[in-house]
Amino acid sequence: MSDRALTRQQSTAPVTEANVSPGEDADEEMPSARLSRRNWLFFGLFVLAALAFLYFVLPQLAGLDNTWDRISQGDPYWLGGAVLLEACAWIGYVLLFRTVFVRGESRVDWKESFQITMAALAANRLFNAAGAGGIALTAWALRRSGMERRTVACRMVAFLCLLYVVYMLALIVFGLGLHWELFNGPDPFVMTMVPAILGAVAIGVFLAISLVPTDIERVVERWGRGHRRMRLVALARRLATAPASVASGVRTAIALVRERRAGVLGAVLWWAFDISVLWACFHAFGQDPPYLAVIVMAYFVGMLGNLLPLPGGIGGVDGGMIGAFIAFGVPGDYALVAVLSYRAFAFWLPTIPGAVAYLALRRTVARWREEPGRVVL
Repeated sequence: MSDRALTRQQSTAPVTEANVSPGEDADEEMPSARLSRRNWLFFGLFVLAALAFLYFVLPQLAGLDNTWDRISQGDPYWLGGAVLLEACAWIGYVLLFRTVFVRGESRVDWKESFQITMAALAANRLFNAAGAGGIALTAWALRRSGMERRTVACRMVAFLCLLYVVYMLALIVFGLGLHWELFNGPDPFVMTMVPAILGAVAIGVFLAISLVPTDIERVVERWGRGHRRMRLVALARRLATAPASVASGVRTAIALVRERRAGVLGAVLWWAFDISVLWACFHAFGQDPPYLAVIVMAYFVGMLGNLLPLPGGIGGVDGGMIGAFIAFGVPGDYALVAVLSYRAFAFWLPTIPGAVAYLALRRTVARWREEPGRVVL
């Protein structure tokens, strides 16, 4: 399927609100600009309290008084490698972003792609759970670049589908692989088969959603013509909007895979390199790290903590990963130092270039505002 065909497919996506031109969006603020000083204060206090609990209180509760000694004795070469691996993960994220969002003529070049993705990663770490902060910031920047709202919505769904289908496939492959002894490692049922089943169900749901017709809103509208209960018809039409929009994005993701776009592999690179950071942290603090399949499964099971309404999943992801490794038979003190070190890299490292990218993105958007509009495909 060509770019033009793909663009035509997207142009039929349902519209939940009228398309707004960049000029009409001129007064829209960057999402984080709406945060008050009070919100920043509470956020900072929460982060400090969470970090204090994780790095000081939790080791004491677990009877691991020497946790900080172990962290300070980590192999510097492995820890330095972890920094490089985390940077490689960013490359995969930027590559996937450009493959999904940047096709045809666009103001978003490689520099702007880096600014948007790194600022979004920082927002994911610092603000909302489950990536909501990064999604809002990415959508805002793309609309200001000149992309139509419905195109942004469609491609955002496609981006998330491509990113998280790797997550679900990993749960299935490694969960079943450990259960059927295809991979080395223990097989606690709740850590292998249950996540594999959940991953299969999630993929099945999204494939089913892709079958929802794009014009379902029009079908509902035609069905409701002449109906006495117009409020019921209007409600049905609004309810039909969400699955139709998601279906359009899922079909876009499937089309990109069928076209064999190399950039789709950016999703694999993102997860693979981020998991490699955790793998490197285990090597930095011990001579007998868990099997690779165990690291992968505990990583993805722990990542479910991002669903909790906590900034960056602080506490939820850490505790989830540590608990998952203990369930796989990894010693608690070993899992604790490795996971806390990994989270230090994964959580804090992107915030440094992310903060720089955030400020640069503000200047880029200001420049776009002064430039004449350009058609974005």
